[in-house]
Parts: sequence; structure tokens; C-alpha cells
Amino acid sequence: MSQPAADIHYTQDEMMTVTAARQLRDGAVCFVGIGLPSAACNLARELHAPNLVLIYESGTVGTKPRVLPLSIGDGELAETAEVVIPLPEIFTHYLQAGRVDLGFLGAAQIDRFGNLNSTVIGAYDDPKVRLPGAGGAPEIATHASSVLVIMRMSPKSFVSELGFRTSSGFLGGRGERAARGYPGRGPQAVITDFGVLRPHPDSDELVLTDIYPGVDPAAAVAACGWPLQVAEQLQLLAPPTATELAQLRALNERTRIAHATPVKIHLAPNSSNAV
Repeated sequence: MSQPAADIHYTQDEMMTVTAARQLRDGAVCFVGIGLPSAACNLARELHAPNLVLIYESGTVGTKPRVLPLSIGDGELAETAEVVIPLPEIFTHYLQAGRVDLGFLGAAQIDRFGNLNSTVIGAYDDPKVRLPGAGGAPEIATHASSVLVIMRMSPKSFVSELGFRTSSGFLGGRGERAARGYPGRGPQAVITDFGVLRPHPDSDELVLTDIYPGVDPAAAVAACGWPLQVAEQLQLLAPPTATELAQLRALNERTRIAHATPVKIHLAPNSSNAV
């Protein structure tokens, strides 16, 4: 990687995406969601992890998209995948069989023990907001060897108590996840727009361990809905390098152009639906 340049401007999203990409090792099998998780994984694949195996929830395995997908049903994923298999087999033969190294998730809310909510805000029977729902996140959070989460911090998203627990992190903490026999290790890092939170080895509570350049730890504490603990030896994360930013911006620009181009469907001349 190139050395960081002091005069390079970058956005919060770029800092988050680069930080997340740095967590991914070459050769890992990663079950990935759409959005910033997908951007981070594909950036890592272009930079330092060319053998990263990406699985999306549409049954695509080993996909290598040139542009970021709009959804798990984006044709780019199937067109660039090593194989497309039925979704039940993804969960049975890959995830539940222990063949997924990393689950990469986002959510609407997270609590101090890394439990996630993507179902409702407010009472389940009369919610203030109805969210997209669970999808495969509960299984990924349970069975992936490790989990990464990427979310922007605010008191509304980092909450003291979830209205609904969609996906389990460390449950009530202090070893409860392991005691209940969950096969995966749970969330090992939560990448935010302030820095990175990691579970305390004894309590399992998320602690601010890494901070971005120019960020005051007090600002992160203020953006959290519980009394966020700060590590005694807070690590300063390196800003994005010129190479990382160039690759990420090129990926985003390719994606912008691709998504702005109208889709053309070519029908056979003898098709009854030809127009």
C-alpha cells in the first residue's frame, strides 16, 4: 500500500469502508450483505485479498463483481460467481456446516453486547418503524466463525436496549453466548464513523478500542446510547492511503455509471413477446 498523504481528503464513509476492508484476510470465506459490507469486501478483494470468497444471500458463491450490486438479486453477482446454488444449501452445507469464516452485517440498531435489530422500532405489534426484517442475518450471526458489523453511531442506533432482538451477539454478556452453545464467536469488531468497538474479553461488552484521526473519543461516547467504555490504550487508526482511496473511488464510479445505464432486454425475433 502507498503511504498516507496528509492533504488527502476523505469522507466518513470512505474511512469506514477502508477500515472494514482492512479487517478481511486473503482466502477467507465471507457471507456478505449489501451496502457498506459489500463495498468493503470488494475493496479488500481488489487490494490485498484477491482470494476472498464472497457469498451473497442469493446463492452466489465466489462472486467477483466489477461494480457493487444494487441488491442480492443483481445479475452482476450471478454473472461473476464461481457457482450459483440453492439458498437452503448455502445455509445447510456452508454456514451451518462451519465453512463460513466471517459474516459481515449491518442493522438498524445494536446494543452493548452486539445484539442486532433489523425488524421493528417500537412495539412489535404497533411499531413506529417496520424494518426490512431478518433475512439470513440470525443464522449468519449464529453460525459464522466471526462477525463484523458496520454501522454509523447515534443514540438511536446504538441503544441501551433493543426493541426487538433480530440477531444474537453476546446475548446478555459475560459468556452467555458460549454457555448456550452458539457455534460462532460472535461480533469481533463493530466499525463505526468514529472508530472501532470490540468486545471486552471478560464482560463481552463493546468497548471503543480504535479511533480515527482527528476524532475526539468524547464525541463517540456522546453518540452512544449506553455509557460507552473507552480502552485505556486507545489505538489510532491510520487514515486511508492514496491507493486505497483511488481503488474505492474507482469502484464507486464504475458502480455509478453502471447503475445509470438503462437495462436493455433482448428478445428473440420469434418470441411472442417481441416488441
